[in-house]
Amino acid sequence: MLLHLPLILETRRNHALEHATLHMLAHTHPGPLAGHSNPSGYLIFGNVDTEALQAAAEEALRRLKAGERHLAIHPGCGTNLVSHLTLIPMLAWLPLRGRKTLGGRLAGLPLAFLLAALGFALAHRLGPVLQQHITTEPDLGDLEIVAIHRLGPSVHLVITRNHAHPVSMRHG
Repeated sequence: MLLHLPLILETRRNHALEHATLHMLAHTHPGPLAGHSNPSGYLIFGNVDTEALQAAAEEALRRLKAGERHLAIHPGCGTNLVSHLTLIPMLAWLPLRGRKTLGGRLAGLPLAFLLAALGFALAHRLGPVLQQHITTEPDLGDLEIVAIHRLGPSVHLVITRNHAHPVSMRHG
């Protein structure tokens, strides 16, 4: 399956750990925080010291591995934004498509607004579902935090590693 290809799976696992880390930091750092994941770890943007980030990341790792899968879902995730930016205009456009005259477009506006509101409601529910099934993987396997580096006044890099299980080859 595509979602389990090595680079994709590693990114999804780091995305889950990033979200869980942001949940942990939210308890002690009320300021704006954000993150970005990739196969080798994730970035945390915001005013947080390295020691606090280390503690939050380790707690997030421990809790995800203990089965707290809900921590992989975050309301501030870009997946939520993408679902809104896709569904709302797509549904609002439906009653307006093909209408060439101003009168025809104006006549379609009430339905367009109604469908935009429906798109908002659907997107609000779709974003977390997409996170749960596509963009994050809360089963971290043997993922571990290798290091945390401050890259700038408000940017940290969290480096992770997922040990590959070697496949034994029999020679016969």
